[in-house]
Amino acid sequence: MRLMGKVKLGFYPLPVIEAARIRRFLRYPENTCAAIDPCIGDGVAFAEITSEASVLRFGIELDAYRAEQARGVAHEVIHGSAFDVHCPVETVSLLYLNPPFDFEWGEDHPGRMEKIFLEQCFRWLKPGGVLVFVLPGQRLSICDRLLATHFKDKRVYRLSAPDCTKYGQVVVFGARRTRRERDRLRDSELTRACDLIDAMSRKWQELQTLPDEPDALYPIPENGPLKLVYNGLPLDEIEDLLPKSPAYRQASQILFARPSRVEGRPLTPLHSGHVALLAVSSLLDGIFGSGEDRHIAAWRSAKSCSCTTEEEEDGTIIQREKEYYTNELTLVYADGKTATLK
Repeated sequence: MRLMGKVKLGFYPLPVIEAARIRRFLRYPENTCAAIDPCIGDGVAFAEITSEASVLRFGIELDAYRAEQARGVAHEVIHGSAFDVHCPVETVSLLYLNPPFDFEWGEDHPGRMEKIFLEQCFRWLKPGGVLVFVLPGQRLSICDRLLATHFKDKRVYRLSAPDCTKYGQVVVFGARRTRRERDRLRDSELTRACDLIDAMSRKWQELQTLPDEPDALYPIPENGPLKLVYNGLPLDEIEDLLPKSPAYRQASQILFARPSRVEGRPLTPLHSGHVALLAVSSLLDGIFGSGEDRHIAAWRSAKSCSCTTEEEEDGTIIQREKEYYTNELTLVYADGKTATLK
């Protein structure tokens, strides 16, 4: 995963238009059922998938801000890792799983997060419970044995929203088999199912796109409320207490540079060159003015490029580019107006 993806903790939400299409494939019971999203994010996609139904929504999210957002649409959201949450097996009616698309530790590590999340969470589904699994199409093959063994009536569709095609995402629908159904599976049937999933993984671009009108319906069984138990570290408290810890204070002296402070008056007047050096070194940044003219000023050195064209006697055209640095001042006023002076 790229650096920006790691900063976002692998959060690439499912577009609402795709969530609405998925919703049309699901038939909710008249009575209450329980649904869970182990990577709920802000909860927007999960809310759309479970909309207009009597559903108890449960979610898990690593990021504190997104967990707080999700609490607005879910009955219970745990701020922590899904691998530190205990959920009773075979109690969930619907599992919506959109995990980070990444290796467990790095490119050299064989574990993919898609498979690890599926192994962790599929046991929460009750027999007949429905799985909605979003992942890159080329990663279908790593989950082939698990999907073939534990799920029936599987359908795979390619997602067509721009954010989904960028990562080659597909969605897998399936209903969990009962233990008796698993025991009655023959090896030849498992092998044939795994081969089919592997073929889909290789040719995921040729899969049918998820239609606006469903060509199948997945009935979701009813059940009562869940009891989730979080056994991990209290991330909210750790985030609040970490800056006050002695270890953090010692490490911060190495990791974070102290802000530059310049006090007093110069012995002699500064000429324009001195002022320019102070400006681009951020030593003249600060808050200035009062009333409507109160503003924050920030200087920086910016690289610019000039281009000139010359024509030789033989008609040859030569273009020359010259890079140079200029001073740039950004102003942000109290009323929200901004200005950039070069």
